[in-house]
Amino acid sequence: MTSILCLMGPTASGKTALAAHLRAQLPVELVSVDSALVYRGMDIGTAKPDASLPHRLVDMLDPAESYSAARFREDALAEIKGIVSEGRVPLLVGGTMLYFRALFHGLAEMPPADGRVRAEIDARADTVGWQALHAELAIVDPVAAARIHPNDPQRIQRALEVHALTGQSITALQNAQAVPELPYSFHKLAVAPADRAELHKRIEQRFHDMMAAGFLAEVRTLYERGDLHPDLPAIRAVGYRQLWMHLDGQCGLEEAVTKGIHATRQLAKRQLTWLRSEPDLQWLDTGSGGWLDGGLRWARQSLGL
Repeated sequence: MTSILCLMGPTASGKTALAAHLRAQLPVELVSVDSALVYRGMDIGTAKPDASLPHRLVDMLDPAESYSAARFREDALAEIKGIVSEGRVPLLVGGTMLYFRALFHGLAEMPPADGRVRAEIDARADTVGWQALHAELAIVDPVAAARIHPNDPQRIQRALEVHALTGQSITALQNAQAVPELPYSFHKLAVAPADRAELHKRIEQRFHDMMAAGFLAEVRTLYERGDLHPDLPAIRAVGYRQLWMHLDGQCGLEEAVTKGIHATRQLAKRQLTWLRSEPDLQWLDTGSGGWLDGGLRWARQSLGL
């Protein structure tokens, strides 16, 4: 089967640096696996690579639009097919683990969104809070609740909506539907510093670097458009949500930065949890010397070069 390279890892772990190193040495084409990089006008806060390191599936949508794992799978498979037809190797790079899972394992068919049910769930969330609804989800679908963060209203809402519409958990529906096997061999490498304190240090430093580069002005441009709101997937992205709260008068700038760093650390923790459950995954310590060449050796070995 055709070999596909997958470069995975938590935020600020070194994925972009390794992707650049591999692109300079191998006939690879980069495909982004990142739910925030799809949006135009969100460059600084997403650490979006510049034109010198082109990625496919970047700058596809306006922040007012939504993007789904199902649509990512369709788009990614189209890009992979095109890259392979050109005689080059797809290198999938990113930290949105749900998108990787959708690509590897497919997505079960689910009932379409129901406005009435969603409105009922939102009304209950306004009354009791999303954490209470997450606890409710843990009763009807403990597997989904374990994988969905209590501060992720979109996915909590969808899981409860599916249960309300079908009488079955979203996990049961996913497990009941077989997905055709893809004609690809996915070689997966997870990169992260072995020392979690080092990862936290990188996250904090990068957030401050983004602030110095104009992150607040970037969010202000989005805020002042007038057609965006904090419930959109783009605005819920870590960093953007916290600076939006500051611009909305809900907290001071220093508090927003502190909250943004904390939220990014929590995101990294969730990403690592997902990665630890991913089978056939190799790890690379990006806190050690020579790790870039170590990643190159992995890529060459995976491709039989």
